[in-house]
Parts: sequence; structure tokens; C-alpha cells
Amino acid sequence: MTQETVYKDAGFGASVPRGTKPAILVVDFSYGFSDTQYPTAADMTAEIAATRRLTDFARDAGMPVIYTTIAYTPLEAESLPWLKKATGMAALKIGTRLVEIDERCGMTDADALIVKHGASAFFGTNLAAILTGAGVDTLVVTGATTSGCVRASVVDAVQSGFNTLVPADCCADRAKAPHDANLYDMGQKYADVTDSADVLAWLQGIAES
Repeated sequence: MTQETVYKDAGFGASVPRGTKPAILVVDFSYGFSDTQYPTAADMTAEIAATRRLTDFARDAGMPVIYTTIAYTPLEAESLPWLKKATGMAALKIGTRLVEIDERCGMTDADALIVKHGASAFFGTNLAAILTGAGVDTLVVTGATTSGCVRASVVDAVQSGFNTLVPADCCADRAKAPHDANLYDMGQKYADVTDSADVLAWLQGIAES
């Protein structure tokens, strides 16, 4: 029995309904993840460019665009259990360049910025309140890393009541194997994994309706 058959027979992989009030979430495209002078980073040039095509359109169409960054105080860097496992993340200190959003993203003052202290963009933040207040029914999740903060944010998005889309070419990771494995798993259990061209066409259709 093939993997696809196992998942299909178990009832996974159904399509996610798409609403009419989308928002774009850009997870951790900060220099600590995107500038390869830092050991925590990888080359995310293509993924940032693909994401910007979505955010530029969404913003112009009046759709919410929300960025996240991980940033720690010295006490948090010393005490949080996650940083005892993922020790490299402790370099993401408040006030350093590593936690600034990469300028190639084109973030503007009109966008929201959420500072988080763990993997999920929802845990311990007001993201769900922002989305609910804006009437959002469908969340497009992009950013880094696919196997870490993107996945955690996607799982919490679904658990917070939002239909979720993941354009694969807008998600970056440090290695291909975890990137591919997590996209597959998200696509089976939590979100529709698609691409930026599909998402952009959908956003354009909403804007024109």
C-alpha cells in the first residue's frame, strides 16, 4: 500500500475552504534567518521575492499583512527551555540586526509586526485577536523555517479557527528534506499547500469581486 493510499484511506488531504477575507502572515523573514553571514540563516532570496509579490498586492487591496520576528531579552535567552535545545536561537536578541525584518520583504508602517518568543506566531501573542478583529477567515502562511516556525504557526492557525493556505515557494528552510517532509505533512493534515501564483490569482479574484 502506497503512502498516498494510506493517507487517503485515513481521510487526510481534503481541500481547505477559501473565504473572502484573507490575510498574509510572513513568519520570521528577519536577517537572523535570511542573511547567511549568520549561522542561523540560509539563502531565502527566492522565497522572499515570491512572498513580496503576495504582500505587495494584498496591502494595496486593503488585506492585512502581518510580519513576525523572534526577539529575546537577555533573561529570556538564558532561561527559556527551547533555547537550551535550539541554542543558536539565543543570538536573536532584542535590539540587534538579526531580529529586524529583511528590507527585501518591503514591510511598511501599515503592516503589523508581532514579536514572538517561541515557534508559533500565535503562542503568547495577540495574532488571533488581530485576525479576528479584522474579520479574517483565511490565512496565508509564508516565511521561515518551513519545518519550525511556519509549521508551528500553521498548526496553531487551524486550531485557532482559520482556514490556512501555504504557498510552498514562499517558505524557506535550512535543508530540503525537512522542508519537503513538513510541507507534505501540513498538506495532509492542516492546510492546502499550493504556490504563490495560485494564491495571487485567488487574491486578485477577491479584489475584483
